[in-house]
Amino acid sequence: MNSISMPPLALETLKAEIRARRDEFQTLRHIPKDIVRGFQQVGIYRAFVPTRFGGDARSPAEFCRMVEDIASADASAGWVASFGVSATYLAALPPETYAAIYGHDPDTVFAGAMFPPQPARRVPGGLEVRGRWPWGSGVMGASIVGAGIRIDGETSALPRTAIMPRDSVIVDETWDTVGLRATGSHDFVAEGVVVPEDWTFIRGGKPQQDDAIFRYPAMALAAQVLAVVGLGAARAALDWLRQDALARSSITGAPSPAARAYVQIDLARAEGLLAGARAAFYDAINDGWHQMQTAGEVDPATHIRLRHTASKAAQDAAEAARLAFVLGGSEAMTTGHPLGRNMIDAACVAQHAFIGAGSWQAAGAALFGQQTPPGYP
Repeated sequence: MNSISMPPLALETLKAEIRARRDEFQTLRHIPKDIVRGFQQVGIYRAFVPTRFGGDARSPAEFCRMVEDIASADASAGWVASFGVSATYLAALPPETYAAIYGHDPDTVFAGAMFPPQPARRVPGGLEVRGRWPWGSGVMGASIVGAGIRIDGETSALPRTAIMPRDSVIVDETWDTVGLRATGSHDFVAEGVVVPEDWTFIRGGKPQQDDAIFRYPAMALAAQVLAVVGLGAARAALDWLRQDALARSSITGAPSPAARAYVQIDLARAEGLLAGARAAFYDAINDGWHQMQTAGEVDPATHIRLRHTASKAAQDAAEAARLAFVLGGSEAMTTGHPLGRNMIDAACVAQHAFIGAGSWQAAGAALFGQQTPPGYP
């Protein structure tokens, strides 16, 4: 796997720490704050922040490789790291608000939950936000949160998001799953938090700053940073399988797994599946970024390809991890086994609405030039 030009020792040290503590994360059901601080130190949350605010201004491919790399150590950690992408869609905030957040701290940790949007009413000082939102991934380590709201008379098909201090909401630890268990995707609750209107924005709305990264298709990037978590989990599964198959000898006198024809065949199938999905994914993302830098926009065909290849990456990664699990034999069934854990994590990535089975239909509609769901591509 390609690591990017960050302090390599810092990233490798962080990954080793993550691998060593995966069971702890599973028990906690979230990624602890010291690991979130590690993400800050290697540049996850400032990756897309412009240099004028102290950020690193990285490309989409660079960030995706960072997340993929972390996900190869633990998919939940990769999922939480993926929300470093928030610095891009928060660019739909007024520039003064964006500067207040990232100019103060380019490593600001954001967590958001959009659906279902909750009604908000205008009061002195802003909008009174009240309600409960599920799927607050990463909320346990965040310093600010965003919640989907609905204002009477607003007609946007995309939700408005209200930004609040993390300490102003209550986290209800509802997240209890078999996969992506440590993402801490709990419900959070606001009980009448007043949010100034200039601390709200339309998710997927027009960016208020002109940096190329803010004009790169926001919803496509949101799908891509999640899809690469699946690529990382599948990579971890196949690496574990190969190492184990070469090292292990059969207690029945049969050939080692690495010498068995069916293992060789299906390992090759899984590696081919993953390599093809990964190549298509990064080919599209590099083309899109090149167009942004040279033409100032992504053409419609490439825009669709960004979403389509994200779906392919997630779905093919899940299948590659499943093949690895099958090749692991009965031992892979044990609780906490790396192959079982990576298979379920990769399958859960592929369940997300942005990149799940339904996204194939949206991609097909886009390829035919037919009506697509709001926010697609």
